[in-house]
Amino acid sequence: MQGKPFDLAIIGGGVNGCGIARDAAGRGLSVFLCEQDDLASGTSSASTKLVHGGLRYLEYFEFRLVRESLAEREVLLRAAPHIVRPLRFVLPHQAGMRPAWFIRLGLFVYDHLGNRHLLPGTTTVDLTRDPAGAPLRGDLRRAFEYSDCWVEDSRLVVLTAVDAAARGAEIRPRTECLAAERAAGLWRLKVRDRRSGGAETIAARVLVNAAGPWAARFLAERAHLDEQIQIRLVKGSHIVVPRLFDHDRAYIFQNRDGRVVFAIPYEQRFTLIGTTDVDYQGDPAQVAISPEETSYLCAAAGAYFRAAITPETVVHSYSGVRPLVDDGTKDAKAATRDYVLELDTPADGAPLLNVFGGKITTYRILAETVLAKLRPFFPAMTKPWTAGAPLPGGNFPVDGVDGLIGVLRDRAPALTADHARRLVRAYGTNAPTVAGGAKTLDDLGEHFGADLYGREVDYLMAQEWAVSADDVLWRRSKLGLHVTPDDAERLGAWMRRRAGTAGG
Repeated sequence: MQGKPFDLAIIGGGVNGCGIARDAAGRGLSVFLCEQDDLASGTSSASTKLVHGGLRYLEYFEFRLVRESLAEREVLLRAAPHIVRPLRFVLPHQAGMRPAWFIRLGLFVYDHLGNRHLLPGTTTVDLTRDPAGAPLRGDLRRAFEYSDCWVEDSRLVVLTAVDAAARGAEIRPRTECLAAERAAGLWRLKVRDRRSGGAETIAARVLVNAAGPWAARFLAERAHLDEQIQIRLVKGSHIVVPRLFDHDRAYIFQNRDGRVVFAIPYEQRFTLIGTTDVDYQGDPAQVAISPEETSYLCAAAGAYFRAAITPETVVHSYSGVRPLVDDGTKDAKAATRDYVLELDTPADGAPLLNVFGGKITTYRILAETVLAKLRPFFPAMTKPWTAGAPLPGGNFPVDGVDGLIGVLRDRAPALTADHARRLVRAYGTNAPTVAGGAKTLDDLGEHFGADLYGREVDYLMAQEWAVSADDVLWRRSKLGLHVTPDDAERLGAWMRRRAGTAGG
C-alpha cells in the first residue's frame, strides 16, 4: 500500500472530478484521482459544448442555477480564452410557439440576472435583411439574438487535469477503483491500471465520488453503500451534418414539444445539431444515438432551415448520459440540471462526499462548494483561488487570439493560418511549444492527415495522457471529423510504437 494517505481521493475524471482535484491541489491538499477510461471519456465530452446560463431553465424557475451559470460564463472566458469563446445565438420567433413578449421578458432577465461585462446583450434581428435569415425558411421574419459562450468541452477537462497535476495532484487515467472501504479512520481503495493490470491500495482521509453516470453503481458495487438520492440517467444525443450556413452565429430553435434544439457552427465544415432528452436505463459506456433521435433532430432543425436535413446527411453523431437528480419530474427535459452534494460523515468512519448532477458551466463553482463542505476536515487549507486563475495556455487577454496566431506563425513559419489558429485555439500560449520553430513541414514530424503531425501527438502523449488515436482525434481535438479511417489507424499504430519506444 502507498505510504502516506492522501487528503483526498476522487473517483471520476470528468469535468467535476478534475475541477475538484485542481481546486483542492491549489489549496495545498494532497490529491489522488482515478478515472477508469480516458479523461472526459463519458458525459463531459458529449455535451452541446456550451458555457451558458440555460435560457430555458428560467421556465422551470431555476433562478439560482441560471444566475450562477451566467456569472460563470465570463469567469471561464477569462480563464481559458483559447478554448472558450463568445457566441451569439439567433432565436427565430415562430407563430404558435412561445409568444414574443414572453421571449423578450426571458431574455431581459437573462441579460440582467448574471454579472455580464464582456458579452453583449440581446438585440432584435430582421431575418428578411440579416444574413442570419438567408438559410432559414422564408416565412421566418423576426428573431432575437443573445450571447452565451462555446467551449471545447473535453479540452476543458484535460486542461483542468493538467493544471491539477502541475499543482501536485496525482492524476491516473485508465485506472479503475475495484473496491473502496472504510478502515481505521481512512478510506482504502484498491485500484488497478487497466493497461498494465497492476493493482495497488491507496489510502485517503476523504473520498469524493464524482463518477457521473457511474456514481450510483460505484456506491453499490465498489463501496457497498446505499445512495440517499435518486439519480435519473438522461441520454442526450447530437448529430453533425455538412455546414448549413456561412456566418459565425448559432441558432436556437423552439419545437412543438416544448424543447429547444441548437444548430451551431462546428469544425469549419460542419453544423452541430442537438440535443435530445431521453431517459436511459443501460450501461453508460454503451450509449449511442437511436434512429428515433436522429429523425427527431433532423425534423426539428429541418422545420427551420431551407436545406433538407435527413438521416442520410448525418456524417457523425455522439451521445452522452447525464446523471441528473431525480426530482420527480415526469418529462426528462424538465429534470433539474442543478447539482446536489451529499456528505456522509459517520462517527466512526472517514467522510464520503457524493457529487450528483451538475453541468459543465458550473464545474468550477461546484468544486468550490465541495471544498467548502470539506473545510471542517482540512482546516489548514487555503482560501478559494480559481476564480481569477487561468487554465494552462489561457494566460492572455480575451481578445488576444489573433495576436497569438501572429506570434506563432513568426516562430513557426511552416504553419498555415488555419493550422496556427487551430493550435492557438487548442493550446493558447503553449502553442509555440507544440509547434516548435518549424520552418518546414518536415520539422513537424510524420503527417497523419488534416493538419495533424507527429510533434503535436508527442506533446499530447507526454503532457496530456493521450495513449490512443481516439484520445487525440476525438477528445484532445475533433480532428476525427477531418481524417480518414486509414489515417486514424496509422496514427494508432504510430502511437503504440512510440509508447513502446518510450517504455524501452
